[in-house]
Amino acid sequence: MQPDPFSKRVRIFGVGTAGVNLVDRLMDASLAGAAFAAVNSNAPSLESSRATDKVLLESRALRGLGTGGDPERGRALAEERAEQFQRLCSGTDAVFIVCGLGGGTGTGAGPLLARLAREAGALALGFAVLPFDCEGSRRRRLAFEGLEEFKAAADGVITLPNQKVLRLTQEDTSVLETFKLSNDLLADGLRGIWRLLLRPGLIPLNFPEVCEVLRANRGESVFAAGEASGENRVEALWERIADHPLLDGGGALETSAAVLVSLVGGPELAMTEVNRFMEQVNARAGGAQVLMGAAIDPEYAGRLGATIIAAQAAPAHPHAPPVRRPNPQSAPESLEGQLLPRSTPARPESRFIPPAPSLSQEAMREMLDRQSPLPGRARKAAQRLRQGTLPLEIVSKGRFDKSEPTIHKGEDLDVPTYIRRGVALN
Repeated sequence: MQPDPFSKRVRIFGVGTAGVNLVDRLMDASLAGAAFAAVNSNAPSLESSRATDKVLLESRALRGLGTGGDPERGRALAEERAEQFQRLCSGTDAVFIVCGLGGGTGTGAGPLLARLAREAGALALGFAVLPFDCEGSRRRRLAFEGLEEFKAAADGVITLPNQKVLRLTQEDTSVLETFKLSNDLLADGLRGIWRLLLRPGLIPLNFPEVCEVLRANRGESVFAAGEASGENRVEALWERIADHPLLDGGGALETSAAVLVSLVGGPELAMTEVNRFMEQVNARAGGAQVLMGAAIDPEYAGRLGATIIAAQAAPAHPHAPPVRRPNPQSAPESLEGQLLPRSTPARPESRFIPPAPSLSQEAMREMLDRQSPLPGRARKAAQRLRQGTLPLEIVSKGRFDKSEPTIHKGEDLDVPTYIRRGVALN
């Protein structure tokens, strides 16, 4: 008996203006069985959306002006709708959160929604679009900060840097065509992971296994999708995937901790084709954990499609260099070596070296008796409390060894006052 291809309940949220536009695009992407929700602080954007569920993030304080590009305000508005989000996430197996980062609504509400989805027991995946460089340093900074929060809250975040999309455009490509290309790329990536998670095929993947891999490698992920046809379609498809700018020309596969591969073809798809393609992936991905699923779709007759999602061993900051897997030949440092300091610094020498006593104990006592104003018994009691001088060994003064003493009226001022005047320190 064939399993129900849509037995898993999936809800796709479009958050912010960019997310709402992407959701409308995804509703035409043949994601049968998925429920769609639109979340925004812009009322006209929600009114024109075709999503079944709509959540307006608004308050009297905003007076219809939106978040003003402030993620803190977007997060605060989303927290006011937390109960509504919890109801929408309740009973779902997977929640996809699609948004653009760098503004107020998507950057602020996206991570909160991911956390609420995980608390509801669903697999929470973020699909985030990063801004172009020309959109300014402030927007890029907010996007990177929001991405770090997103990665901490979700089971995984798949990113699409718009700056990399420019590598797929021509010199005369219009702004509208560029944004459409960005939306299509993200839709292809989401469709690929949807097929990987939910659609049974020639080689099915276990849903809990995929969830475990994504949760074990929580962090930023990159993706690429492509199609090919003809006699050498396997080789042609691999060349397109390996040279894809979103995978940094295949470099992202080398630094990945896990790779998810979704293959789809028509009824004529052969097992040898699947095997040849996966040989290329395994050779490039090195020691990464690789999961693969292959599906048969009559609409792909004569074609072969692939979506690859590379879960990176992500650095702390998006601009930091990729983390390379450790060399197994190098022995790890012992715990003792990690805890103990490399070298113990020498204890610095004392800066003050007390001089040698110039008077004997008897002579010092007689001098103090002559100087003391205390009469009789009080003077004898004070004598018992006189400060003594320890016979310490004289050591070098270091760089002050050749310095002349400071003499004033016959007294060496380099000698502490309490010694020169015989003051008791008690």
